[in-house]
Amino acid sequence: MAETLFRLRSDAGHDGPAVALADYQPGGAAVRLEPADDARALIPHLPALARIDIAFPKFREGRGYSAARILREAGFAGEIRAVGVLYVDQLAFLVRAGFDAVLPETPFDAAVAKATLARFPHVYMKAADAARPVWLLREEAALAGRT
Repeated sequence: MAETLFRLRSDAGHDGPAVALADYQPGGAAVRLEPADDARALIPHLPALARIDIAFPKFREGRGYSAARILREAGFAGEIRAVGVLYVDQLAFLVRAGFDAVLPETPFDAAVAKATLARFPHVYMKAADAARPVWLLREEAALAGRT
């Protein structure tokens, strides 16, 4: 089955190939991180990059979540794409970690993906995304009721 990109960005994507971190040359537009790669090595190069692919070679591999969060916290605003063995039930966690595109080995239905993302309107802790935790929303509502 062919791979299908699920993208949550509306800007023009960078469709060129991503080079391995070991082969990256300063000024390149797209790079691919493997689980053992240190995302912090890219921090000096973030302004030049349009896309960073993060590999998930097997289901139980979770280091990519940390890499995405490191890159977002370092200020990277380009596309972070999860690539590999990924399932639709991971989508909300990928988005919370900072991913905004997913290229799964086995495509998932876009309608199911959108429904999955809409299923839970609240989150319980801070992450790399802009979602505000429900406890903070409750606190703010309580404070607003006192004024």
